[in-house]
Amino acid sequence: MVAADNLQKMPQTATFNLAAYLKERQKLCDTALDKSMPVIYPEKIYESMRYSLLAGGKRVRPILCLATCEMMGGTIEMAMPTACAVEMIHTMSLIHDDLPAMDNDDYRRGMLTNHKVYGEDIAILAGDGLLAFAFELVATKTPESVPRDKVLQVVARLGRALGAAGLVGGQVVDLESEGKSDISLETLNFIHNHKTAALLEACVVCGGILAEASTDDIQRLTRYSQNIGLAFQIIDDILDVTATQEQLGKTAGKDLIAKKVTYPSLWGIEESRIKAQQLVESACAELEPYGHLAQPLQALAHFIVNRNN
Repeated sequence: MVAADNLQKMPQTATFNLAAYLKERQKLCDTALDKSMPVIYPEKIYESMRYSLLAGGKRVRPILCLATCEMMGGTIEMAMPTACAVEMIHTMSLIHDDLPAMDNDDYRRGMLTNHKVYGEDIAILAGDGLLAFAFELVATKTPESVPRDKVLQVVARLGRALGAAGLVGGQVVDLESEGKSDISLETLNFIHNHKTAALLEACVVCGGILAEASTDDIQRLTRYSQNIGLAFQIIDDILDVTATQEQLGKTAGKDLIAKKVTYPSLWGIEESRIKAQQLVESACAELEPYGHLAQPLQALAHFIVNRNN
């Protein structure tokens, strides 16, 4: 669940309450994720997949997908399979990120990481299983009311967002940059535009595609999501310095230990906060043509920069 002190900082209006919205949408997403993956033989792999998939989290990515689809005139039902898929892809990335060969972390969301419970071999396979099932879910469970060419576009977008042109590529450059003090802002932006922002962009844009958004709308959604994606990472970098392990639910100070160049190391904490806020303001400006329908996405953008975990 979302921390109450986070929500107190969110812009609230008489017609939109972010705390209630997030609570409702988190419940919808959690229920759909739980139902999507029953435990069958071989039980161990399904238990491992479910262990990380249902371990909590804010469900920001699936909620962004649902909110965008609704804003563009679609429904929760048509977007839910894709919303679940992006959470499965995100969970895969966390399982693999925590492995000894990557970030070598023992805790995630306040729980032991997948490989600490099930072993490295099963953790790798659990990530692979989640990734494959994500695409199966989009292809087979998206309602027939959604044109099949739109479903195909979603599959392609998700594939690009997590492959070498997206998350995987960003992770490679991130690994290559560890311990180097001469990493430029351009390289840092490349890492996080691919490692973090690409999947957030896919969440938003896919929600629009499912609702048959126009080309102009897709361009606006792309700019919105790219801005919140980079803001998300800047805040992550700040929290790695300022938050405790209890707040984060994972080891704090990992960037410093790994000698990673981060936004705070280049700009300082206060300047980094200012940059993140500017990105969110630019993101929200892209949504002005949609009026009150954009309230959830605008509030989610502000939530991203005001969170403490």
